[in-house]
Amino acid sequence: MPSRTNPLRYGLKFSQQVHPIGVHVDVWRTADAAGFDHIWPFDHLIALGPDPTAPIFDGWTALGAMAAITKRARMGLNVTGNLYRHPGLMAKIAVTVDHLSNGRLEFGIGTGWNEPEFTQFGLPFPSAGDRVTMLDESLRAMKLLWSEPRATYKGRFYELKDAIAEPKPIQRPHPPIWIGSKGERMLRLTARHADVWHSNAPTFEEGVALSKALDAACTKAGRDPASLRRSISMRLTSPEETIEKAKATIAAGFTEILVMIGGGNVPAGDPRKRAEEAAALLPRLRALG
Repeated sequence: MPSRTNPLRYGLKFSQQVHPIGVHVDVWRTADAAGFDHIWPFDHLIALGPDPTAPIFDGWTALGAMAAITKRARMGLNVTGNLYRHPGLMAKIAVTVDHLSNGRLEFGIGTGWNEPEFTQFGLPFPSAGDRVTMLDESLRAMKLLWSEPRATYKGRFYELKDAIAEPKPIQRPHPPIWIGSKGERMLRLTARHADVWHSNAPTFEEGVALSKALDAACTKAGRDPASLRRSISMRLTSPEETIEKAKATIAAGFTEILVMIGGGNVPAGDPRKRAEEAAALLPRLRALG
């Protein structure tokens, strides 16, 4: 595990499903006013959890709205599904949110995994190996679109032909790239492309083990492991339990901690109250760093 050389930052993670849009707006405003470093919806076409018929809003549209109603918090989707959009469109959407937020976008992305979302809309759902290749190609193409006057790229799945993409992001060369990953190939891809790795391991212990595997992937790629920030989600429980979980997370080398105030798609109390509880705990969390 690399020593912690990056600042400790806290985000609020609240997926834009189940509750009316006004509830989500209130949560974002609370998190921004409280001083959370970033706020995170997610990217899905149908609700996750036991009830797939629950309401769900589009994540990137939500980020555009969040950009207009917040002042300081950075923002991103944890994480964008690469398969939903062509990289030309995805690069354009991300640049738009980067401008709307005056350079506060954190660009989270992964391969896409929830097969029912694809089958119900008649969308192709490639093999796991192809999905990794597609993400690698997509990131290569988007980096070109974000930086070059005209972008040309040819891969197995995506092609750009002297493509124009204006304007460029406010953040140069591009917004920070967060990749959610856990497999061996994905860890190698993360070492190659990411500014931040987000653990999507099922347990904290598995996330710690994956972070160590990522160290090895970075070293093999000729990259200093400490240059790749580590992120993980942590569910808000009681104040004391949450503080103890944060201590263990920091000790394991994670510097981006996403405090989750929801889970599944069964309402569990008022999320606005949960956001206020997280906000009240934030000074104690910051004191740990």
